Amino acid sequence: MSEFNNRIAAQREILLGVNSGVWQEELFGLSSGAIDRWMSANRLDSDSNLVSLTRQVADKLFFLSNKSQEQVTEDYKLLSNEVSALTVQIKLAVLKLR
Repeated sequence: MSEFNNRIAAQREILLGVNSGVWQEELFGLSSGAIDRWMSANRLDSDSNLVSLTRQVADKLFFLSNKSQEQVTEDYKLLSNEVSALTVQIKLAVLKLR
């Protein structure tokens, strides 16, 4: 259960980081559809650093969610660390847009 809670906490932190910017519409989730809607509503370029980071972290969290039933491996720990690093990068990218 703790892996699930950690993923939910990570997603919450990512969304708070992205939504700390000033947007026409906030990002409501990390699904591909939610990211596409957020990009469109805010007229963001799909090649922008923030969009790229957001998609990367969403992919990694999705992968982690599919591994939650397995034994925690070194790959799982590595991906968790990558999610944390991407979260910091997202927060910095949002600050640069202000």
